[in-house]
Amino acid sequence: MIEQQVEVSSIDLRYQECRIKNFNDEKRLLQGILENGIQDPLQGIDNEKGKILLNGFKRLRCAKKLGIEIVPYSSLSDDEAFGILQLLRITNTQSLTILEQAKLIAELKSVYGLGNADIARSLEKSKGWVSMRTGLLEQMSSYVIKKIMSGAFPAYSYMYTLRPFMRMNALSADKMDRFVKSVSGKALSTRNIETLAHAYFKGSPEMRQQIENGHTSWALDRLKQIRPDLPDCSQIEQQLLQDFTLVKKYMVKIISNNSDDSDRSNSFHAQSNLLTSEILKSMDSFSKTVKDFYDRSRQT
Repeated sequence: MIEQQVEVSSIDLRYQECRIKNFNDEKRLLQGILENGIQDPLQGIDNEKGKILLNGFKRLRCAKKLGIEIVPYSSLSDDEAFGILQLLRITNTQSLTILEQAKLIAELKSVYGLGNADIARSLEKSKGWVSMRTGLLEQMSSYVIKKIMSGAFPAYSYMYTLRPFMRMNALSADKMDRFVKSVSGKALSTRNIETLAHAYFKGSPEMRQQIENGHTSWALDRLKQIRPDLPDCSQIEQQLLQDFTLVKKYMVKIISNNSDDSDRSNSFHAQSNLLTSEILKSMDSFSKTVKDFYDRSRQT
């Protein structure tokens, strides 16, 4: 890929909706560019339609803020479909999130008519790898996608909090949209979003109404009051309750992450085999212990 210098005003931004905005990353990048300039060239497609950007939207926005008119640029291809495939290939384990991959795959299917098998073959992936990303978008409402892509709602919270809720509790898209609307754009941490999600989907109607009305700070304070340090429990009992909470959390994460493993390295499989072997050895004893706790707690 030959690097060239191009005018910012000449760059086509038609694919910017396929990339997630991250304002915190952009702030850090802005400072870096201010001190050292743009180190890595923007990447895109260079054809008769012009220079169509695929990778480097944050760098471009920073350049505009700093009044930089000329930026480094390299072409991935003169063909749009091949350029998108090339981006998916070279950034697979680097900068593209699974949702960004899904959006670009959707472009390949809807605009350029490629099927799952075509995309999988071009990327040297399984058809399941492609289908998983296609299915991800189909599960999401257009509203939720818009909020995530705009940076107003974290993709991590959707993947590891809301998506498991949907799969395990059969939540309606409308209810999911209302929650996302209630917490978007408030710079909430993923932990606070998880806390609010549990209260919204499993808590009282009053708490749900407060969250929908935008009173997220009040709701978080109230939830902390409702869940103090459990004075009636000993320190050991409090720690055990926290351990139960963590087990439940990580069980959901592992289940969610198991839907597609075609993209994982041999090193990962070797290490996971050792770890899962040890887990399975303790599984019967662990299940019996949890069941004993459950049976005893039902009697109180």
